[in-house]
Amino acid sequence: MKLPTPTRLSPQWLREHPLPQPSDDGDKDERGRVLIVAGAGEMPGAAVLSAVAALRAGAGKLQIATPASAAPLVAGTVPEARVVSLPETRGGSLSASALDRLARMGERADAVVVGPGLLEGSGMARMLAQWLASLPAIPVIIDAAALAAFEHGPDAITAGPALRILTPHAGEAARLLGCERSEVLARPVALGIELAKRFDAVCVVKGGTGYVIDGPRLHGGSNDALLVNRYGNVGLATSGSGDTLSGIVGGLAARGASPFEAAAWGVYLHAAAGDALAERFNGPLGFLARELLDEIPMLMNAFGARKKRSSR
Repeated sequence: MKLPTPTRLSPQWLREHPLPQPSDDGDKDERGRVLIVAGAGEMPGAAVLSAVAALRAGAGKLQIATPASAAPLVAGTVPEARVVSLPETRGGSLSASALDRLARMGERADAVVVGPGLLEGSGMARMLAQWLASLPAIPVIIDAAALAAFEHGPDAITAGPALRILTPHAGEAARLLGCERSEVLARPVALGIELAKRFDAVCVVKGGTGYVIDGPRLHGGSNDALLVNRYGNVGLATSGSGDTLSGIVGGLAARGASPFEAAAWGVYLHAAAGDALAERFNGPLGFLARELLDEIPMLMNAFGARKKRSSR
């Protein structure tokens, strides 16, 4: 099969696909409500990074749902958020009894990020599958442990009307596809396309050279559904970096960007923030994921306001 030629993710492409902007007299609800389902007692920072990234990307209202053992630290670190404590198992993963609370929260969200810092558990896998299938037609960024929850097949992810954005690293992509990590690294475009089509999702293939693939548009025969990103550097391969990326994409999606545009802008802003920090540090090593957060607004706002947010 001949693979489509990727389009370069560039400032020109971003200008041609501008982000939605709130009206001058808009309130925080107009800027979008994002729900972050993330964290664990062992990894509360993942929820913090993803949540703050969503706000830095312009979301107006933030809710964080996190296991009870992580909730006090998360609440104290992110005063801008409403933090909801969810029941957890002895092993630290979300309990199946969290479903009802998540269902109520999902009904009021414009976008959802699920997975950063969650601990895997079989009960959580079934609960998340049921919850995701019940969500309305809003963008849902599925990352980290939430991806691992659906290795048993595509039905759990493709059930329901939610607009899926997958953000796997090579190992997670390999587990979803049932292949070796080395195969994903060797054939990122081909296997990224297979992943996006199989799960009918926008897929972000992470790596030194990254790709953003629009599965639904590929099914429709579009020739403009594959982007290649050459920004960024090895410094982005650090703890918490992926959590930050998922939050950026979630914040942009909550503002009203389409799943493909939210993913593309998120990948660019994340990579460009890494490049800005590498320049400041005179090299790519040593900056932290949390330092990416402050770079996001300046990079995003450099493109200026282009279009008003469309109502959903």
